[in-house]
Amino acid sequence: MAGPSEAQSVAPRPPPGAPLLARADWWTAKLEDALNLAAAAAIFGVMVVGVAQIVSRSFSSWLHSLMPAIPRFAIHGYIDYIQFIGVLYAILGIAYCQRAGGHIRMEVVLASMRGRLVWIFETLATLVAVAVCVLLIVGTWDNFYNAWSKGDSSMDIKLPLWPSKLVVPFMLCVLLVRLLLQLWGYLRMVADPLGEPLAVPVPETVEQAARREIQDAIGRTGLGVDPDAPVRGTER
Repeated sequence: MAGPSEAQSVAPRPPPGAPLLARADWWTAKLEDALNLAAAAAIFGVMVVGVAQIVSRSFSSWLHSLMPAIPRFAIHGYIDYIQFIGVLYAILGIAYCQRAGGHIRMEVVLASMRGRLVWIFETLATLVAVAVCVLLIVGTWDNFYNAWSKGDSSMDIKLPLWPSKLVVPFMLCVLLVRLLLQLWGYLRMVADPLGEPLAVPVPETVEQAARREIQDAIGRTGLGVDPDAPVRGTER
């Protein structure tokens, strides 16, 4: 799996005159960051609503045991709301994860390649991903259109389902834009393997991955750990 690169997640705004690819990558990254933040907010919202559901059911049951005239109560349509929101945290971060190289993939073959050859195989893999993404956009758009035209709704409170189904092709379009930018970046590296990678995730070495995990666990310098010091067990 290609480890997430810090440069991919906190890249500064390109200066005036920067390549078009760098500027397009930065603006797309801003959209991906906002959508990923919305996914995180959806997860937090589900947790809050879930706690409220449990508390309301428990508290109302306790009151009902004291005074049977008080009915038990809970959030009406809780399951429908959770299913509706579930698509947000399931897919809003997909393009962000692609940018950071966080999707799981096998790199047994790629790890043994160097130079232009590795960029050629990355280009081929991205072409396949673009083709699959286009097919998924067509299919999910048809799914949304059917739900919208037929008035599809949830079972309990009759919540319209087309907004949640529209999120899927929308996010696949954002992912397609990211894949096209990466394809552009890979083609650029095929033409000039010694150039600086732009808009593509750079796989981490074992030492870099170990150092990043240590930094994430104990802080970069807060406990007196030098982030640039060699990681024990990774020296050659």
